[in-house]
Amino acid sequence: MNRPKTRTYLIALMFFLTPPILLGESVDETLQRLTDKEWTFRLAESPQFAASVGEAELETLTRVSQTDQDRRYQFYKQLLADLSELDTQQLTPQRQADYAIFHRQAWRAVSNFETRAYLIPFNSDWGFHIGLARIPQQFTLDSDAEAERYVAVLQDIPVVMDQYIDLMREGLKVGMTQPRVVLEGRDKAISIHIVDNVDDSVFFKPFSGSELAFGDDTVAKGKRVVTESVIPAYQRLLDFWHQEYAPAARASLAATALPGGERYYRDQVRYYSTLDLQPSAIHQIGLEEVARIRAEMMDVMADAEFEGDFDAFLQFLRTDPQFYATTPRELLAAASYYSKRMDGRLPRLFKTLPRQPYGVEPVPEDLAPFFTGGRYSGAPIDSTRAGEYWVNTYNLPSRTLYTLPALTLHEAVPGHHLQNALAAEQGDQPKFRRHEYISAYGEGWALYAEWLGVEVGIYETPYEHFGRLTYEMWRACRLVVDTGLHTMGWKRQQAIDYLKSNTALSIHEITTEIDRYISWPAQALSYKLGELKIKELRQISQQRLGSDFDVRDFHDVVLQQGSVPLPVLERAVNSWLDGLAEE
Repeated sequence: MNRPKTRTYLIALMFFLTPPILLGESVDETLQRLTDKEWTFRLAESPQFAASVGEAELETLTRVSQTDQDRRYQFYKQLLADLSELDTQQLTPQRQADYAIFHRQAWRAVSNFETRAYLIPFNSDWGFHIGLARIPQQFTLDSDAEAERYVAVLQDIPVVMDQYIDLMREGLKVGMTQPRVVLEGRDKAISIHIVDNVDDSVFFKPFSGSELAFGDDTVAKGKRVVTESVIPAYQRLLDFWHQEYAPAARASLAATALPGGERYYRDQVRYYSTLDLQPSAIHQIGLEEVARIRAEMMDVMADAEFEGDFDAFLQFLRTDPQFYATTPRELLAAASYYSKRMDGRLPRLFKTLPRQPYGVEPVPEDLAPFFTGGRYSGAPIDSTRAGEYWVNTYNLPSRTLYTLPALTLHEAVPGHHLQNALAAEQGDQPKFRRHEYISAYGEGWALYAEWLGVEVGIYETPYEHFGRLTYEMWRACRLVVDTGLHTMGWKRQQAIDYLKSNTALSIHEITTEIDRYISWPAQALSYKLGELKIKELRQISQQRLGSDFDVRDFHDVVLQQGSVPLPVLERAVNSWLDGLAEE
């Protein structure tokens, strides 16, 4: 089924022909009208986004051709111009927060086009080809209509795949590519879908066992579209990867080495940190945090009564069998244990808890070799699926048990699952806010959540405490390494050695992480900068409220905002404190 283009063009035309401010309209009303129009435009332009937020069933895939990119750019460029005409001082405090988030979304769309970031549609652990392979999980084939809808989506995959290849080919022409060094082995996420037996394809799995529901013709149609459309599309991508992309990808590492790279990296820093900080200032913050955390690590090492220096302690942690699971089930069981322990302590820290549950699952096989140790994978709030805390069971000798409690608190509760589920349940917020994820807030909260485990006794041994500090040190090192790689001429091995000498992460995970920072500039800055801001706001709240401070109230204020830029969060906390002072 092909997506009708007429409606999209009409929506864009309607927007351009409508003046930014109508006669007799308040600034609040103008902003509401602009956000409503943008939301309609966004849903029409991105069927996959519309399905992910429960606004529509997935019937076709989002187109990404250059024509589509151009149209969206013109829309958001005009939107930014219209927003600049609004007198934000006339907005209510709530609408000022809405404006800040909405303006940021429009700015990001414009920035991605003008810096040509869209020509690099993947990084070292995620990409469009991986996202397409997650589509089968969205379908439960319990009717002929559902099966037909799924087949229509599968038929779209070759179209979209070829559009992405065209974008990447244009990226090669203008020098917008991933560094060659991060490409090695990443083709496995493509080749795993090129199977000889269609029954082994993840794209055919929704049909497995469906003969009882549909009959042979429907199953045969599913086999045919996977065999004749989907697998050949992945084969074309693999051929392009080996024959054109990898051989011609750039040798440089720094984002600033890209065409227009200075602006590109600056915009990435602004987007992911939400702060107006220079890379040199971020680098210095990182150095100071590394020194502080190192001192705490030395104290914990003394508590462990280890005889030897810091490097010897790291080597002990990386090599002693007691710190590693021997089976995937053992690792998943340990993650489940820490998850349930934290579940039972949540009422001590929060008055408001989400309704949506979560489960513990292994990282999908096609992602695992180059994926992080864990990740949170959410689900729509009205879905029949729960949220999922993914634990990487690949290469078990690299999955340290002493870091597992911190990982669990970060990805599950009180980290990403709790924060994301609560944000999705904020029914009184505009949809463009409810479904936004701002890395400095979300990742900052999740790192802060690791520290909350100290307050409620999650970390049971000195090794687990050291594991938490390792994770905090890891995020502090990111401030040093990311800015070093992208603005100071750091080499890949220099970055690996820096992380290796300051954390107890396994060598496999360190290498995976460094490639992530190289291929995903500035995203890694969001964790520590966000956590520092939340801790700062908590300290201010404790100082102002004294014995009246209740951490549960503070957490409710922080989480009820949904995902927001750090300056917006700061204003919200200060407004809450001012309101209490007036009572």
